[in-house]
Parts: sequence; structure tokens; C-alpha cells
Amino acid sequence: MTNFIPIFPLEIVVYPTEHLNLHIFEPRYKQLIAECFAQQKPFGIPSVIGGTMKEFGTLVEILSIEKRYENGEMDIRTRGLKVFRVLETIRDVPDKLYSGAIVHYPRNIRQGNDELMQKILRSIRELHALLKVSRDFSTPEAELSSYDVAHHAGLQPEEEYEMLCLMQERQRQEYLRRHLGKAIPLLAEMENLKQRIQLNGHFRNLPGYPSDPASQAEQ
Repeated sequence: MTNFIPIFPLEIVVYPTEHLNLHIFEPRYKQLIAECFAQQKPFGIPSVIGGTMKEFGTLVEILSIEKRYENGEMDIRTRGLKVFRVLETIRDVPDKLYSGAIVHYPRNIRQGNDELMQKILRSIRELHALLKVSRDFSTPEAELSSYDVAHHAGLQPEEEYEMLCLMQERQRQEYLRRHLGKAIPLLAEMENLKQRIQLNGHFRNLPGYPSDPASQAEQ
């Protein structure tokens, strides 16, 4: 399927099912949101990584406008729907301040491996324990997908975007598994290093090196 959508490029990666709250303040995007909300139409958020708008992004719907300000600014709640790929960017849309794009929606296989997902969740808990952070997912564990946990796995923006481009759930799960398999040992070693540094200068009860039996005999 191919169609035209208004676009709101942002320096983040948005995933399908993700809830995203935004404060809208630029005139072009105030117009975009007002029109999309009135017409009950979605808009696209292409990811901007390293100052460049990428070809993949996520179509989102506006759930609500939580607050309208006197100057026209808005606080809105949105939810990710599906991944798109930009085929052509339309910089100048007639009578609009915002840009648009012709996009295609790649086939996205959402069925993954339940056992692998449980392993990923255990690794994320281990990661959070090392980082001393706490995160409870609102969705029951049996229903969680890679999209639901990706932002909590310690991925860099470039890595989050790489995962967005994967169109099979099993591929996304493997991507997270490999990342966590590398990140957790590194963090564990950093934690050990931090503890060793903190001990420097403290009084410590350390056993002495055993005496040489020959020297003891001479005494």
C-alpha cells in the first residue's frame, strides 16, 4: 500500500504500539496536528538520526489533545500504528506549512518466539539491576513484543533505528538478545571497577601473604 501522509520528523525513534506525548509549538506542526485531529487522520514521524531524516518512520494517531494554550501550542497524546518507508519527500505541500511524503508500508511479521522473549525480559531486568533503575511494563509480559521493550534495553538512537528497519519480530528479538548479551557483561565489569575505585583509601581487612616455611624454621 502506498499513500501520501503529512510528516513530523523528530530526533527519536517511534515504534508501533508506543505511546508518545508531545508538546507542539512550531506553527507548521500546530497546523498539521489541528488538521489531523479534526479529520481523524494519522501522520508520520520519520526518524532523524545524526541530523539526517531517515527513510523509515512510524505512522501515529492522535489519541487526544490534552491541553490547548492561548498561543495555539498544544500538548497531545499519540500512539504508534505501523512502520512506513519514505519513497518521496514533498517539501512544499500546497496551502500547507508542513511537509509530506509518499510512503509505502512494508509487510511486518509480528509473530515472534515466546521463549526468546522471556530470555530478553530476564536480561532487561538484569540490565536495570546493574543500572539501579526500575521499570514496570503496563502490558502483561505474555503480550510484550520487541517494540514494547526496545527503549528499555539501552540501545543507542542508531541502534533503535536499525531495529525499526527490521520487518520480522524474530529478527528484532535476536537483535535485542545480541545487544543485551554484549551490554550486560560490560556494565558488570564497569560496576566491579567502580567498586574497586571506591575502596581505594579505605581501611580494609586483608590477609597477609603466607610466610616462607624455611624462614620460619630459622627463627
